[in-house]
Amino acid sequence: MAGKVLGEIREDALSLSLGDRAELARDLIASLDGPPDVDAQTEWDKEICRRINKLRSGQATLLEPEEVLSGIRARLKRA
Repeated sequence: MAGKVLGEIREDALSLSLGDRAELARDLIASLDGPPDVDAQTEWDKEICRRINKLRSGQATLLEPEEVLSGIRARLKRA
């Protein structure tokens, strides 16, 4: 029985518009993640502030996008 119901749901879902399918997919994937981490946003805010402070103090520098991409490509070739 469950297979039949799942098939009907799948058929209905595939008949939705692209935007509605994308929204449904996001909701379904989010439902697999479990409960949200209530401290996550606070920790991300702290990390962002830490990084901004390092940039302002000169302890860190920004990289050009092409420099980052070339480094990633080099690592992937070695892997």
